[in-house]
Amino acid sequence: MDFIRVGALGLAGLSLPDLLATQAKAAQSKVDFVRDKAVVLLYLSGGASHIETFNPNMDAPSPFNSVTGEVKTTLPGVTFGGTFPNLAKWAHKMAIVRSFTHPVAGHEQAHVHVLTGGTDPKGTGNEGRSIGSLFSRLRGANHPKTGFPSYGLLGHPEKDGQYRKEFGRIVKGSRPGDLGSVYAPFIRKDDDPSGQTKDSRSSGVNSVAADMELNLSRRRLEDRRGLLSSIDGFRRKLANDEGLMAADQYEQQALDLILGSGADAFDLSLEDPRILDAYDTSAMKIGHKIFRESTLGHQMLMARRMVETGAGFVTVHSAGWDMHADNNNPGMVKGMNMLGWTVDKAVSAFLADLESRGLSEKVLLVVTGDFGRTPTINKKGGRDHWAKLGTLAFAGGGLPMGQVIGRADRRNGEPSDNPVSPNMMMGTILRSLFDFGQLRIAQGIPQEIIRYVEDAHPIPSLAS
Repeated sequence: MDFIRVGALGLAGLSLPDLLATQAKAAQSKVDFVRDKAVVLLYLSGGASHIETFNPNMDAPSPFNSVTGEVKTTLPGVTFGGTFPNLAKWAHKMAIVRSFTHPVAGHEQAHVHVLTGGTDPKGTGNEGRSIGSLFSRLRGANHPKTGFPSYGLLGHPEKDGQYRKEFGRIVKGSRPGDLGSVYAPFIRKDDDPSGQTKDSRSSGVNSVAADMELNLSRRRLEDRRGLLSSIDGFRRKLANDEGLMAADQYEQQALDLILGSGADAFDLSLEDPRILDAYDTSAMKIGHKIFRESTLGHQMLMARRMVETGAGFVTVHSAGWDMHADNNNPGMVKGMNMLGWTVDKAVSAFLADLESRGLSEKVLLVVTGDFGRTPTINKKGGRDHWAKLGTLAFAGGGLPMGQVIGRADRRNGEPSDNPVSPNMMMGTILRSLFDFGQLRIAQGIPQEIIRYVEDAHPIPSLAS
């Protein structure tokens, strides 16, 4: 059944049905430690200001407080930045970290450092592997029932050159490392704003899975399906009934993935128009030199659809948070009035949607980026790179919400207590996805991988 191949899923000569069958058998030993949970990671690349997002610090004198003001939240005494009025209504169902810190202040290196949970200490790309790839390795590269890719990365074609550059950085940080390219994130070619998908394939670096696309017309596929059935008929009669049933199951699953659930996950026209409208951020234009309509809301909606189809870890890329007020980037006020409002609407709609669908306990939302911004404003009205404090927030996933974790010092420049590292962020994520007691005794998982996971310690107040 070689003609049924989905991007990089056809590996080492395996057809998709073969691959699904193989992974389903492997997954049988993983059922006990894999929880029915999923993670959506909203990644604000470029370095979202911790001050204008979740710690406006308005009791401090200028310039150590938010230039967009603050809004009261549903948590007593807690405020968010002034562009988050809708998200503030969800604060009692969020956990805000005000002491997220790491030592890497360069963009490309910080992307790698954060997305690998700190396992690449300097972010050089020579060590560690992404949190999403580690999840994919433990659960399996595809959902055992639907065949849908376990790990996905959602971007969008960008017009502004700076935004395209940022997507290339997140691709590098999302790499599987020594786990192998089968555990790289699935990226739709149409959504890759940097051309990285094509480049990675032509260079032989299989860091990105290709698009889930059908290379035959539907009519030709049906013709070949009939031919296949005739050719394989005699072979199948030689197998016992159990083997015949298994073959039918995985071939049908492969066809369903390509013609049904796989394609449907990306078809937003199937959504209720009211849901589409609730997520719609297209009225907001994003960019610096060249602008486009924001699609962040519909990217978050697509992440929810992917989770329902079988994805367990979806990274959503939001570019443009490098607000230096220089030739390539806006200043803080302009930048937050552009991107802050898109996040406010998109994330609020996402949380409301999860709640209405009964998914709040299943899906853990994580909001972070490569680092934060300087406590002071530069001469042009921007903030510069600052790794000593950054943006980090959680919502849902069955974890204890309605809390603020850690504090910043008076200048909003360093943690004053309870510092939280990327390793602790990873530990929190992994423990929401896996039962570590069962993982320790699971069959077929290398001890090196188990030790690697256990070395990631969760944030104590979020330990599930």
